[in-house]
Amino acid sequence: MARTALVLGATGLVGRALTKELLLRESWGEVRVLVRRSTGLQHDKLTEYPVDWDRLDLQTALFEGVDAVFSCLGTTIKKAGSQPAFEKVDLHYPLTAARLARQAGADQYLAISSLGAHAHSKNFYLRTKGRMEEGVLGSGIPGIHLFRPSLLLGTREEFRVGERLAGVAMRAFGGLMVGRAAVYRAVTGDTVARAMAAVAESGAHGSHIYTNDVIQVLGSRQEPAGR
Repeated sequence: MARTALVLGATGLVGRALTKELLLRESWGEVRVLVRRSTGLQHDKLTEYPVDWDRLDLQTALFEGVDAVFSCLGTTIKKAGSQPAFEKVDLHYPLTAARLARQAGADQYLAISSLGAHAHSKNFYLRTKGRMEEGVLGSGIPGIHLFRPSLLLGTREEFRVGERLAGVAMRAFGGLMVGRAAVYRAVTGDTVARAMAAVAESGAHGSHIYTNDVIQVLGSRQEPAGR
């Protein structure tokens, strides 16, 4: 029986790629996305729900009947404007969604975190991601899947100078990052999206954390036999 997915952050790099990926897969009969603005995507299985993220608690009906919730929410301190504003997007919104997912009986919750995430890190960004992970892991959802990618490659709506320069370097030297260094190799948003979709389709329960090298494998595009 076809399942229902709910995507948070569908206008971002990974969220948009994930939404497209889910729409292509027969196992998903309905894909709901919560957005501030339209994704511009059109598909019979896709329904967009404009929401006020600060009042997400009032959107319980949107979580009803959902099998898997995908949190692709994320911003930068520069774009958010302050650390508290950053925490809203990268910590509080994902935790609110996890609580609503649990209350609605969702079977899986999949979220993008970050390489190096740790709740007690001295780095504010990594500490925020780690706190998000801890909160999600304690939500009580049967299947929890946290993805820790390295630098994300792909075309974003907003221009990020640091990411663009780092991306150029990673593309040039990424092939040299093998063995233990593979965990630091840059990964495309499409690859992360495919990894998330593949894990969700497995239906696995329990709590799982996927490091960057594992994401690369899970999200690799397999060529048909004979090629």
